[in-house]
Amino acid sequence: MDRNVALIVNPVAGGGRGLRMLPGVERWLRVHGVAYHVERTRDIEHARELARRAAADGEVAAAFGGDGIVGAVAGALAGTDGILAVLPGGRGNDFARAAGIPKSPVAACTVFESARERRIDIGAVGERRFVGIASCGFDSDANRIANATRVPGEAAYAYAAIRALASWKPATFGVEIDGVANSHTGYSVAVANGPAYGGGMFLAPDAQLDDGLFDVVTIAGVSKFRLLSQLPKVFKGTHVRNPEIEIRRGREVRIEADRPFTLYADGDPIGELPATVRTLPGAVRMLVP
Repeated sequence: MDRNVALIVNPVAGGGRGLRMLPGVERWLRVHGVAYHVERTRDIEHARELARRAAADGEVAAAFGGDGIVGAVAGALAGTDGILAVLPGGRGNDFARAAGIPKSPVAACTVFESARERRIDIGAVGERRFVGIASCGFDSDANRIANATRVPGEAAYAYAAIRALASWKPATFGVEIDGVANSHTGYSVAVANGPAYGGGMFLAPDAQLDDGLFDVVTIAGVSKFRLLSQLPKVFKGTHVRNPEIEIRRGREVRIEADRPFTLYADGDPIGELPATVRTLPGAVRMLVP
């Protein structure tokens, strides 16, 4: 590959998983003659700054961490000639899973050999950007709990869902997709650029990263027992056959609710309701296996 690599590392991602795997990644890059330098992030805004600098210098911006740093780096590169690479080092790594990137960050380094590019869409909420799924309602409570828990790995998301369910009360959402309005009372609204979130939950199994459209998933009101009993289906994507699930597609989605909710995307808060989510088709150049 004829470009240098700026390795943008989130040192706290996955409970320090990225830092533990960093020596192996550096060893692979040296053995394969890939010129690189390591940049440790201080926060999300610093990650964006490092990505913009890499693009300006003609380097590949390699996001090494979880979906949050991937979304930050991708958002900073949107609309530029910058190139994104992803080395999964977080807890869920759902974007890497959707893009066909190996789970091991060392194995994911093969993208620097093949150097095959793919244009991907990203989502936008105001000036904020995301690569995976933006969701609210029940998901708002579950994300907040997951971010605060010390439960390790992907189990944190299942734990958070069960905790959130205990105190959940149904909410009424207004959802407008490309100008067509609808409403429902239930659990959540999710705007999916990619198929998965929460460490392998395939909420929108047919969502594509490069089709210019969101899959908008709503979950209507059912008993807590039914929701809990159906939760395992989400890991295979078969929950979409259930009558309480509705999926529509569109480019712009406005969401409001009858009580305050934070909209989360890529595991982090991205806005407050009411909010409008827009797709930015083909906005980012990305290296894929």
